[in-house]
Amino acid sequence: MAPITGIDVERLTLRDALDLAVLIEEEARDRYWEFAEQLATHDTPEVADFFTRMARIEDRHRAELLERRQALFGDAPSTVGRRNIFDVEAPTYDGARAFMGVRRALETVLAAEVKAHDFFEEALPRVKDPELRVFFQELRDEEIHHQLLVKAELARCPEKNDDSEAYADDPVAQ
Repeated sequence: MAPITGIDVERLTLRDALDLAVLIEEEARDRYWEFAEQLATHDTPEVADFFTRMARIEDRHRAELLERRQALFGDAPSTVGRRNIFDVEAPTYDGARAFMGVRRALETVLAAEVKAHDFFEEALPRVKDPELRVFFQELRDEEIHHQLLVKAELARCPEKNDDSEAYADDPVAQ
């Protein structure tokens, strides 16, 4: 449960959980945008485009959660902030590599989706409120759905190793 800092899952309200879920989607979206920009700079447009698509997916999920929050709680202020989470769903910063290929990008995204699933799975036993429990189960199951989508993409992707090391310059004598 390391990704949560300063949040007592047992005391979360549904409003807090919605706010937390929105922040998790924002963090993942922002990280994917960072990766897209980084890889576009390294002239790997296909992978940059993939991360751009992932950022848009996370943003759509965020918008759906915000709409749900607004319908249930209006403009009530949030009691959780970005300081309360770190890398719940976002890929780790070392997940993107210069010249990485699509397969490596897919593997990075899959690891992030597994991490998000594990976060909600580990939180569930501590959630006491029945309505909140259902919401966390829904979020956990959404991560399984995302994993299946990424795995389907991986199945269509060539097996070759497309790690950045394959593009490293050979050493030269000085």
